[in-house]
Amino acid sequence: MQVYEWISKGPEETFRFAEKFASLLQENDLILLEGDLGAGKTTFTKGIAAGLGIKRTVSSPTFTLIKEYHGRLPLYHMDVYRLQDSYEDLGFDEYFEGGGVTIVEWSKMIQEQLPSEYLEVTITRQGDQIRKFEFKPEGHRYESLCKELF
Repeated sequence: MQVYEWISKGPEETFRFAEKFASLLQENDLILLEGDLGAGKTTFTKGIAAGLGIKRTVSSPTFTLIKEYHGRLPLYHMDVYRLQDSYEDLGFDEYFEGGGVTIVEWSKMIQEQLPSEYLEVTITRQGDQIRKFEFKPEGHRYESLCKELF
């Protein structure tokens, strides 16, 4: 599996890149976001939302588990960090196959419930504003998506 890297020099650049990325997304795309608190997961998601034509304010679903937004495609934004039992069936597959784009933060908490194909995006701090993004595609769809993006 090839890993694609991109460096962002700040939140505005992250937002613009994610907005561009959103133009390539299709129904049932699954993006797994990994990174420490404050790494830029929500900024990246806000850019995707803008690129999907979503007008509502996007915020982290830390205490609600899932937030839904509607634009060119529905956006299902999940934060499963506080999930107590990773084996509990909460119907995630209904979102993964729900005709929208699903973004899952802290996806390792539900690893066994994830489909076999997805795009994992890991964000790491490289400085106060600088972030490194690593895109790791699992499956042909996501490999093609990364090739088109990069």
